[in-house]
Amino acid sequence: MKQLVLLTLLSLVTFPVFSQSGGTPSSASAAANRRAILQILKRQTEDWNDGHIDKFMVGYWQSDSLTFVGKAGITYGYRATLDNYIKRYPNRASMGSLKFDILQLDFPAPNVAYVIGRFHLTRPEVGDASGHFTLLWRKIKNRWVIVSDHSS
Repeated sequence: MKQLVLLTLLSLVTFPVFSQSGGTPSSASAAANRRAILQILKRQTEDWNDGHIDKFMVGYWQSDSLTFVGKAGITYGYRATLDNYIKRYPNRASMGSLKFDILQLDFPAPNVAYVIGRFHLTRPEVGDASGHFTLLWRKIKNRWVIVSDHSS
């Protein structure tokens, strides 16, 4: 019994406990990371609603390794993803007004975040659109960016 208690205490000292919602050893750090990601999503919503797809894309990783999974399949790369957004949403009527509902935001590992949410586009002229998304984020060079987006 004494060995079991010692082993349990040793494992707690050796392996840091990650919070379920934070994913990092420090709850203050987890809260800061959560705020940073939510702020990027808020900025993306504002940029979209202002008609600026190029600014909306600032939240994405500017890399050929970015992946976007949608109804048409997988798109690889930042430029191809931007081009697809411009093609699919060529004007303000098609873009409409965006609203995100964040359903889950977790940190499964340090510098990695996972977001599940819903999107809704209010588009009086062409019909509303809505669906769900999952976003995989990485903190690269001290900046959170979306490295993979699956929207449907």
